[in-house]
Amino acid sequence: MKLLTFHIGKRLSYGAMKDGRVVDLGARLGDDIPDLKSLIGRGLEQVPALLDASGPGLDPGEIIFAPVIPNPAKILCAGLNYEDHRLEVGLEKAKYPGFFVRFADSQMGHGTPVVLPRVSRKVDYEGELAVIIGKAGRYIPVEQALEHVAGYACYQDASVRDWQGHSTQFTAGKNFPATGGFGPWLVTPEELPALSSLTLETRLNGQVMQHASLSQMIFPVPELLSYVSQFTALSPGDVIITGTPAGVGFVRKPRLYLAPGDVVEVEISGLGTLRNPVVAEEEQ
Repeated sequence: MKLLTFHIGKRLSYGAMKDGRVVDLGARLGDDIPDLKSLIGRGLEQVPALLDASGPGLDPGEIIFAPVIPNPAKILCAGLNYEDHRLEVGLEKAKYPGFFVRFADSQMGHGTPVVLPRVSRKVDYEGELAVIIGKAGRYIPVEQALEHVAGYACYQDASVRDWQGHSTQFTAGKNFPATGGFGPWLVTPEELPALSSLTLETRLNGQVMQHASLSQMIFPVPELLSYVSQFTALSPGDVIITGTPAGVGFVRKPRLYLAPGDVVEVEISGLGTLRNPVVAEEEQ
């Protein structure tokens, strides 16, 4: 299944893709299940029957995509989790995964612009895989970690590089508004082959900037989830961002940062393509 959150008119809702159209599950399920995070927490077993009984649904052109999970309790982002990216930035290989936090209100949906803040023009693209938690857990064994996954999505974890470098902590450079693209939808695991067979590609104005197999992760998804669950309980709707491969802009010669009018696309095989234009904050 492909599940998404979207605006229709003045209403924020959620739904599923069926035959290229959007079934508005939020309208059908009402206040009892107010958002996609709540639906995931209740279990997705009911969704196929709802889709079978649904009408034709909405044309995707009628909606505005929101972040897949606009209200996660936690967004935890792994840094330096691809070997080629670690080498291009020249850092030592870590014994454990490194995580930083992104705030929910820094996210935007498919088709919504990345906003270049007026205090910086050193905003860099980072295509990544997002993992959406489906089942709560703590101290999750590696071999059981994927049982806790509701689905996967594309993520554009843009970095405001000068602010990221103000200290040893990444928080400031990772939480400007409208820098975390998330979408267009999540795809449930049964729709996908093994994660290691998937390919991630980031394009800037149609030119390939990053291209990697997910098999190149230093810490694969099960290890990341197990590790995170040691220090915090995972809950339905939590989002784990799994790192970016080589090819980011700030290590290129000359350095390459996003500019107004650019378009960033993150495509992961089987998950679709997340597309975000770029605008300056002053243009908002």
